[in-house]
Amino acid sequence: QVQLVESGGGLVQAGGSLRLACAASKSIFRIDDIDWYRQGPGKQRELVAAITSGGGTNYADAVKGRFAIFRDNAKNTVYLQMNSLKPEDTAVYYCKARIKERILSPWLDSWGQGTQVTVSS
Repeated sequence: QVQLVESGGGLVQAGGSLRLACAASKSIFRIDDIDWYRQGPGKQRELVAAITSGGGTNYADAVKGRFAIFRDNAKNTVYLQMNSLKPEDTAVYYCKARIKERILSPWLDSWGQGTQVTVSS
């Protein structure tokens, strides 16, 4: 099964920026909707941002105006640009995508392994 691989996490001071990336582990036929989730310490996993195959976007209220999701369909990669980071943004960030591996394959939801983002005050 196709795996998603996140990258770009790390430690940053409050007010700083990070860009996360999520890419498929191998060449695939098509990726449909893609979401970024996060799970902070002691918290439930929450949806942060979403982008449709047509480029429509949606954001959680907590990140509106600070985060931006965009995709490069040629590279089957989605990015999450995070600006003006706050300590409460500290979490493991996961991407989830609806994937069709081959033209006759079924659509399947695939998750990445997560990347840690830590924002210090």
